[in-house]
Amino acid sequence: MTAHPVITKDSRIPVGISACLLGSPVRHDGGHKHSRYCTEVLDRYFQFHPLCPEMGAGLPAPRQAMRLVEIDGGIRLCATHGEKDFTALMHGFIDQGLERLAHLRGFVLMAKSPSCGMERVRVYRADGEVARRDASGLFASALARRFPLMPLEEEGRLNDDGLRENFVERVFVYDDWCRLRENGVTAEGLLAFHRRHKFQLLAHCQATYRRMGPLLSDLKRRPLPVIADEYIARVMPALARRVSRGSHVNTMLHLTGFLREGLSTEDRRLIHQQIEAYQREEVPLVVPMTMLRSAQSKVEQPYLATQEYLCPYPDALGLRNRL
Repeated sequence: MTAHPVITKDSRIPVGISACLLGSPVRHDGGHKHSRYCTEVLDRYFQFHPLCPEMGAGLPAPRQAMRLVEIDGGIRLCATHGEKDFTALMHGFIDQGLERLAHLRGFVLMAKSPSCGMERVRVYRADGEVARRDASGLFASALARRFPLMPLEEEGRLNDDGLRENFVERVFVYDDWCRLRENGVTAEGLLAFHRRHKFQLLAHCQATYRRMGPLLSDLKRRPLPVIADEYIARVMPALARRVSRGSHVNTMLHLTGFLREGLSTEDRRLIHQQIEAYQREEVPLVVPMTMLRSAQSKVEQPYLATQEYLCPYPDALGLRNRL
C-alpha cells in the first residue's frame, strides 16, 4: 500500500478558521485565542483561511461584548450591556460572505462565541437570565445550513483524541469529494470514490455501508447527479459518527480476510494477536493497522491498495497513536 501523498505548502487543503485561533487580535477585548495545535500541527496540512464574522460585519476590535438574546421568539445578537442590537449587521455579513466560503473543505470554530460557537452557546432572556445553553452562534449556524456536508469542529473539542481524528479524516474525505465534483462526476469516478472509502464507511456506520451498494448498483436508472448527491448526503453524516473499538476490530478482521491466501500462518496469527490486543485496549490502533499495511505490501492485494481506511491522512499527524 502506498502512503498518503506528500502535502506541500502549495497543496494544503483549504480550511476556514476563526481568526482569533490563529492569534489575530480580533476578539471583543482586543485579544485572541491562539491555538498552537492549529498553527503548529494542522497548518502543515491545512491552508487556513481566517475569518472573524464580527470584524467582517464591520465591527472594530476592541468592541462591546455580545451575546445571544431571545426576544419575541427570535434570537438576536445584542450587546452584553446596553440595548445595542448587532443582528442585522451579522446577517448582512452572512448573506454576502457565505458563498465565498464554498471552496473550503472544513472549518475550525471558536467555542462559546455568539457568532462562531458550534454548540452549547448560551441564550439569554431579556432580563439577563440564561434561557438555555444549546444554541449555535449566528455565523456557525448559517455555515452549517449552507454547507451541510462541510466538516465543522470547535477548537476546544480538538483536544479530544477521537473527535480530532474524526474531523481530520472527514476533511480529507470531503476534499477528495470536492475535487471529484470540480472535475465533473462520472459513473467511473463515483464508483472509484466509493471503493476508496468503502472500509472507512464500514467502520463508521455498517447500516450506511450496506445501503450504498444498492444505491450505486444501477447508475442508469436515475440521473447521475441525483445519485451522487444522495450518495454523499448519506456518506458524510455517517463518517461524522465516531468509530467504536469494536467497529475498528470488525473492519480490520474484514480486511485480513482479503490477505488470507497470501500470508503465512504465523503472519496471520501475529495480526490477529495485535487486533485482539487493541480490542483489550492494550495497544493503540496504529499497532494492528501498521501490521495490516505491512502485510498488504507483501501480498500486493490490488483492492486493498486503494483503501483509504489504511491511510486516511498523513502518518505524521500521529492521530491513530492515541486511539
